[in-house]
Amino acid sequence: MATTTANTKLRHNEYYGQQSTLDDLYARSLKGAKFNNLYEKIVEENNILLAYRNIKANTGSKTKGTDGLTIKDISDRTNHQVITMVKGRLRHYRPQSIRRVEILKDNGKLRPLGIPTMSDRLIQQCILQILEPICEAKFHNHSYGFRPNRSTEHAKAMMHKMINHQHLHFVVDIDIKGFFDNVDHGKLLKQLWTMGIQDKNLLCIISAMLKAEIERLGIPSKGVPQGGLCSPLFSNVVLNELDWWISDQWESFETLYPYSDNSGKLKLIRKGSELKECYIIRYADDCAPRRRVQATRIVA
Repeated sequence: MATTTANTKLRHNEYYGQQSTLDDLYARSLKGAKFNNLYEKIVEENNILLAYRNIKANTGSKTKGTDGLTIKDISDRTNHQVITMVKGRLRHYRPQSIRRVEILKDNGKLRPLGIPTMSDRLIQQCILQILEPICEAKFHNHSYGFRPNRSTEHAKAMMHKMINHQHLHFVVDIDIKGFFDNVDHGKLLKQLWTMGIQDKNLLCIISAMLKAEIERLGIPSKGVPQGGLCSPLFSNVVLNELDWWISDQWESFETLYPYSDNSGKLKLIRKGSELKECYIIRYADDCAPRRRVQATRIVA
């Protein structure tokens, strides 16, 4: 299923000539580039048409927002009308209110979802397509949730590898309570800036998006709505610092001598230091650092 979705996205990217643009953003981000003209890429016609195509392929496009519209109400418009609508709204962006719904979780509790209007979902998809390759270049390799070509199966495979090949048998299980509801907006914007996303016009749009009024609750001062297309990416941006902090305690620990082979470096550290071997496996806001020494269960 994941492979089929990846192939569909790649086919769409290539059809609208966007794959080379996205590859370039990834490569430049990997080299530490600063991006201050992303708005122009977001409102580029092929990026908008690609977003429109991806939205139509999503089953959630049939879900109504607070304005009562679905993808069917937009599908009657020509490509030119869709492009004009997106560009016009982004020129002075003010998001429409978010529809609040609650779904039943496996544990019997309710999970609140925030459903943007269809036009806001289209705008978020335009932004997501440009931000994702930049952020992907910065994300840690052991983060598996809400990322292209990754799934729970990959996280489980890494866990089994660490158990069977690296003999890591003790786990610190971390579950961040109410994570999506408590994301600090200011912190998130600073982290995006640190990643190289330094287009002030775009950051103002994202700030407005985060403060979109939620049905029956008003304007939020924190959190990202589960149901927003950019929310999964934003969650990974926020937790990326945690990934690298844990990684820097062992896996990416910096030594005075620049070893070319990381496995060789870790072998020497294991023998000649008192550092405790530890790796992180994270899926969204659930993570499990694995260690050789006994650890306790932590619920944060």
